[in-house]
Amino acid sequence: MAHVEIINETTLRLTLGLEDAASMIQIAQREQATYAQEIITIYEKMPVFEFTHFCFYAYESARLFERVLEMGPKSYLSFSLDAPDSFFYALYGGMAALYESSVKLIQQTSTATTVSTESDVKINA
Repeated sequence: MAHVEIINETTLRLTLGLEDAASMIQIAQREQATYAQEIITIYEKMPVFEFTHFCFYAYESARLFERVLEMGPKSYLSFSLDAPDSFFYALYGGMAALYESSVKLIQQTSTATTVSTESDVKINA
């Protein structure tokens, strides 16, 4: 389970384990429509950071991370993240499994929004 240690008013130490990656994957799968863009971002960007150096805040993909922590560490000036390599690789594998369906969800949402906007324009014209 995620452990959050407040070092002082500006610094946190976060400790995550393999079970936290599993929790993030389960939440992402259960609420895929909500987290589809984050799933895509994590899957596409983790290799750039050599997986184990991935920063959830680099691409605004931290909502899932914060959900597992049950808090938002960006309100602190600095934080360190201690997690085994298995956390990052398991998370990447889970995001890989959800990637294609997340892309389809985003495309469907984009298409539905476009159709809705076009209908609104025709009705109001």
